[in-house]
This record gives sequence, structure tokens and C-alpha cells, in this order.
Amino acid sequence: MQATSYTYDPETRSGSVLLDDGTPVEFDAAAFDAGGLRLLRPGQRVRIETEGAGGSLRITLVTLQTL
Repeated sequence: MQATSYTYDPETRSGSVLLDDGTPVEFDAAAFDAGGLRLLRPGQRVRIETEGAGGSLRITLVTLQTL
């Protein structure tokens, strides 16, 4: 699934993304670390993997979207 980086805190390695429908979803350090990234800037397109649905949707991986 694709999304857009919205917030990122380099100290906690956590932040949030906006899904294409505008829904914000937070991610934790484990999801950030799973993607192997070092930094994330707001506005970057990312690929995310999730589990759950609705209110229990959880991001398990965040990485950059490449063409």
C-alpha cells in the first residue's frame, strides 16, 4: 500500500503517514526500523505494510516508494 509521509520524529523514529484517502495512521520505531530507512521527510511517498483494519490498523513496515 502507498501513503505519504506526514510526520517523523528522528529521536523516537516514529511518526505518521497519510493514506491516499487522507486518513492519518501512526507508525512506531519497529515499523520504521523494519524498512531500513535512516531518515524520512514530510511529503515523501512511502510504501507501507499493515495488519488489522479500521481502528485497529497498524503499520508494520515503512519504506520509500520506488518506481
